Amino acid sequence: MQEFGGFSSALAVLASAAGCGLLMGIERERRKGAGPDRALAGVRSFTLASLAGAAAALTAVPALVAVGAALVAALAVVAYARDRSGDPGVTTEIALLLAYVIGVTCARDQLLAAALAVVVTGLLALRDALHQFSNQWLQPGEVRSGLILAALALLVYPLAPNAPLWQGVLNPQVVVRLVIVLLVIQSLAHLAKRLMQARHAMALSALASGFVSSTATIGSLGMEVRAGGATARANAGAAVLSCVATMAQILVVAATVQPQWLARLWLPALAGGCVAAAVGWWGGRGAGRRTATAADAGVDGALAVPPDTPMFKLRDALLIAALLTGIQVGVQALTAWQGDAGMLAGTLLAALADVHAATAAVLVRGGPDSAFAPAIAQALMAALLVHAGSKCVVALASGGWRYALAVAPGVLAHTLAFVGVLALQ
Repeated sequence: MQEFGGFSSALAVLASAAGCGLLMGIERERRKGAGPDRALAGVRSFTLASLAGAAAALTAVPALVAVGAALVAALAVVAYARDRSGDPGVTTEIALLLAYVIGVTCARDQLLAAALAVVVTGLLALRDALHQFSNQWLQPGEVRSGLILAALALLVYPLAPNAPLWQGVLNPQVVVRLVIVLLVIQSLAHLAKRLMQARHAMALSALASGFVSSTATIGSLGMEVRAGGATARANAGAAVLSCVATMAQILVVAATVQPQWLARLWLPALAGGCVAAAVGWWGGRGAGRRTATAADAGVDGALAVPPDTPMFKLRDALLIAALLTGIQVGVQALTAWQGDAGMLAGTLLAALADVHAATAAVLVRGGPDSAFAPAIAQALMAALLVHAGSKCVVALASGGWRYALAVAPGVLAHTLAFVGVLALQ
């Protein structure tokens, strides 16, 4: 009975290897061509290579597995040297060696081998789409941004010390993670602006700018109104839309600094974000209709060759992370000096400039089940109200009273929605 079980297991391994080889081989067979210029391997070669790897692995002789890999690699080298197709690529040769490796993997983890076969086949099948994406759609600035983001996520983040410093306020790895999250958000907003229609460019631009600073976005749009470059209603709608980013970034900061608070903050943030989105859309819908014809006529051509801009601004993300960390330190110092009163005072001062910094400063004090939870919730609600007031003042100073009257209802409405839902919990 034990021998039958071993035989059935071996059959399952060989069947998995054959399936993986067939999957890859069918894709290569469709591109193999015919005649003397055909490619080196097709459906049979890939299936046999995968079966050879599985059979070698089933013998449990490591030397045999290594010899088999060397033979497949040698065959690929010889075939490439004798290739007369005029294609200098080595994709098929590498894929053939991978088929052997996948066959070996089937003897140890069939699920992993199947997943790897699907990924390899997908890469092979998407050749034209990947070439077009790399050479035509992707811009050099976006490539550089992707490399920077990959370096931060794969090199800097794992090497950053994961040790809380100074009463748990400063954690280098948390700071790096916050920078990465900010860059990812900016990148997603950048890609959304490229993929969406031109008529939505203003709203998406305001939303993306809100992830950097909603207050600065409101001020910038207000100065445009004061200069006569836009109407108060249109820019006010975009300004309120930037507040959606404020709600989203509160959740991002909570997930980075104190994830336990997400269970209590997601519903208030959702309520505030929905109110801001609805008010912003209602305020800017007229401007969208007026500019739709011009956008469709004149901007579509520009979108075909978009400007070479990076996906994110690293300097802005670093400044935000530094501001968040600095304010956390300041609020912690005030809390150590004056207790809850110091925490509230420091949070309100921080909220005048940046509500995300105030959020991080109060949430780092403890989780929703800690003794500080009521004081933290009250400080957060007060910070949101103070920040809403500062946004209204910025709108008045930058764009005049018409712009401020158009912005204030949306800013106050979404803030009260957040505060009201949080207070009712």
